[in-house]
Amino acid sequence: MILSDKSIKEKLKTGEIKIEPFEEKYLQPASYDLHLDTHFLAFNKTEGVVIDAKKPIDDLMESIEVNEEDGYVLKQGEFVLANVKEITGVDSKHIARLEGKSSLGRLGLGIHVTAGFLDPGNTLRLTLHMINFSSLPIKIYPGMKIAQIIFELLDSECERTYGSQGLGNKYSGTMTVKGSEYWKNFENGLM
Repeated sequence: MILSDKSIKEKLKTGEIKIEPFEEKYLQPASYDLHLDTHFLAFNKTEGVVIDAKKPIDDLMESIEVNEEDGYVLKQGEFVLANVKEITGVDSKHIARLEGKSSLGRLGLGIHVTAGFLDPGNTLRLTLHMINFSSLPIKIYPGMKIAQIIFELLDSECERTYGSQGLGNKYSGTMTVKGSEYWKNFENGLM
């Protein structure tokens, strides 16, 4: 069941879900608008380099600090990682889904490739996987509304929350953007 604006406010009071900071003006009928942060990670465009899923990619990415005035120009086909400003969380009875904003989608901006899911028991700054699908560059700015989060109630409380031992949870509690750690699945036999 998707939570309405009324239910989101009630569950914020009980601590079952978390949005920090929370401002009621960003509350939609069944979602909450999230804003782009200043921290980005982009791939170094080194010719001949291949992303290998079995290896760490830290050396393949560069950290970029973007200011609200100048913004960031996302070129055609370019892919970057970034955070939202808000810290969001859910208890063991809820999940949340990250979705794009229709107006930005109409510009050709995708905000998540596959991972738009906040697991039960996790609290973090969600990571955006932004790609420009347009034939033109798109300029984006920290502080702008970039996504929305939708909260849902599970049919029952989960037995193991995200971050529980043995689940291979690599991003539990992440507060700053970081690259893929998929390579750890090979090391830990969790393919």
